[in-house]
Amino acid sequence: MTGMTVSNDRSLLALLDRGAPDDIAFVVDGASVARAAFARNVERTAAWLAAQGVGRGDVVAVWLVNRIEWLALLFAAARVGAIVAAINTRYRAADVAHVVGLSGAKLLVLEPGFRSIDFPAILAGVDRAAVPALEKLAIVGAGEIASRWPCVRFDAFDDAGGAAPPPQSDFDAPVLLFATSGTTRGPKLVAHSQATLAGHALSIGSALGLSARDHSLLAMLPFCGTFGMASVLAFFAAGVAIHALDAFDAGPALRILQERRITHAFGSDEMFRRILALTDAARPFPHAQVFGFAAFQPGWREFAFEADRRGLPMRGLYGSSEVQALFSIGRADAPFGDRTECGGWPMSPQAKVRVRDAGTGQLVGPGVSGELEISAPSLFLGYYRNSEATAAAIADDGFFRTGDIGRLRADGSFIYETRAGDAMRLGGFLVGPGEIEDELKSCAGVADAQVVGVDLKGQSRCVAFVIPTAGACPSEDALIAHLRNKLAGYKVTARVFFIDAFPVADSANGVKIQRAKLRAMAMERIGA
Repeated sequence: MTGMTVSNDRSLLALLDRGAPDDIAFVVDGASVARAAFARNVERTAAWLAAQGVGRGDVVAVWLVNRIEWLALLFAAARVGAIVAAINTRYRAADVAHVVGLSGAKLLVLEPGFRSIDFPAILAGVDRAAVPALEKLAIVGAGEIASRWPCVRFDAFDDAGGAAPPPQSDFDAPVLLFATSGTTRGPKLVAHSQATLAGHALSIGSALGLSARDHSLLAMLPFCGTFGMASVLAFFAAGVAIHALDAFDAGPALRILQERRITHAFGSDEMFRRILALTDAARPFPHAQVFGFAAFQPGWREFAFEADRRGLPMRGLYGSSEVQALFSIGRADAPFGDRTECGGWPMSPQAKVRVRDAGTGQLVGPGVSGELEISAPSLFLGYYRNSEATAAAIADDGFFRTGDIGRLRADGSFIYETRAGDAMRLGGFLVGPGEIEDELKSCAGVADAQVVGVDLKGQSRCVAFVIPTAGACPSEDALIAHLRNKLAGYKVTARVFFIDAFPVADSANGVKIQRAKLRAMAMERIGA
């Protein structure tokens, strides 16, 4: 289909040839796209990019919901040697300007609007001085926008003519930039090459035993993030039909899962919770084989148990922009607790995971919590245009310092516990909040709980925030007494505060609790 011979495990373009031309590659909004048709659109998009003056090393920012054009632009960028900077559709002006400016994008591809997202209105808040390299906009879909930049129509699929340039073969050059979670300085841009993307896609397919004949994927995560992109590339590489949602909506997701007999789906615990809430069927997805999830919400263990009871084959995952999503997964034959715990076994047999004690700086064995460090073929090239941050994140022997806390198991798998910033050093030990939260949630009258570390008169302690069940009035003293009976003394909370709801923030993949705000609230209340 690509008309070229390339390395099968280092090139995105080679993935186009891994399936029969007439096989369905994607189903988007009810329309099927065969692999051959997608390959033709990639060729046309490569020619279109070249006509726009985009070539080797140039950056194209893509600010779209899940569309075929998004994927065609990525494969076409690989063809011409360009780089795609992925922009989260939840971003507003400051973050859009940061990604476009930092990447040095010369072309921004967007659509006039989608549901409640007014792309032109957001773009109007971008200061031209913050994006000096941006030359023009390309508009996908119907509609016009008023803009301070020249606009062209993305009409590559119309086959307007022109030939694509000869394919680039530097598979180790950057081709895709993911934005990390935002910080006070703005998100960093994680650079991946064709080799890291294609190699990881093939590792996932092999580890999951994917088959074009037997499997199908519901892609309900945004392509702009590694969680959505890694799963789509893996199933595309395996020749598996991908049913994609333009944006997550529980109703359409439920319908596709049932009508299309979907075997695989990946998402956050919140997504699966919302889907399952829409059906009363005892076993609503009899064809499901692997439902992989990342735990973003409290109470995920209880949800996973309920989902498993209703026949959903839930499997815990681990990943990050730097090592890519679906880096690891729980094994189907593992006990329920091990299978659903976030972490699991790496997809690639070449991947290595180790744990370093944050206090001593020494590597530790199974059962001891510390910072997870990873070496793998899926590892990123570095932070784009940020050599200082790259150097700080990579150990001398090439392992990536994840900033995540976890521990190894004796069987070669690992458990992700929490982000390093959420872990607490209590009584000289590194403690994840989940253990204390689970004990609190086992108490009568407690609907949910979150635990954060604070500095209390120079001593590291932890504080709990509890949401009571409707009509219940649990007491602080009783909850602390329960913890004292169940846990080591240093894990007992100094205070328990009652709250109606936790502060949350939207991310590309779901709603996450803002622990930093909880820490600030705790210090405020203690001070008062």
